[in-house]
Amino acid sequence: MQRRRSRSNPENASKIPATPEQMRARAFQRAVKLLAAKPRSVAELRERLSERCSNKAIVETVIARLREYGYLDDELYALGYASAKLRQQPIGRRRLQQSLQLKKVDRAVAAKALDQVFAETSEDDLIDRAIEKRVRLRGRPKTHAEAKSLFDHLLRQGFPFELVSEKVRAASRTDLEDVE
Repeated sequence: MQRRRSRSNPENASKIPATPEQMRARAFQRAVKLLAAKPRSVAELRERLSERCSNKAIVETVIARLREYGYLDDELYALGYASAKLRQQPIGRRRLQQSLQLKKVDRAVAAKALDQVFAETSEDDLIDRAIEKRVRLRGRPKTHAEAKSLFDHLLRQGFPFELVSEKVRAASRTDLEDVE
């Protein structure tokens, strides 16, 4: 039986620590790969770079350079993320705000992006799309339990309570009156 020869990695062969310039280059390459895979907020990228590079100064230098080049911009990221989410599925402002918080976008930046997105598409239109989709999948609510299920679903989607209660009453009023 023949044995495979292992290929030696020149970086591992010499246990010489990397110079700051090499560390900065590696961090920059990693950052570019991470951003190529998917857009990220500044805080998300900082966290991911810090996993491998313990030198905070290098991480901040890389982030500053990426901002200079225009690859990192939380305002554009938040606006693009919110717009894409609303194109994919109808969700409310509260749910979208929570999503942006999970992506580590600053509250003020997120609020500005949400104002822009919801100026183009009102929550009223979005909730109508959400109800239409739910009715298409499950039919109109015929009982109080089904109406409550729709109500709960819309609240989980991040729509405001008053709007949800108004729309669910309107969507189920005729069917529930027929049952009683």
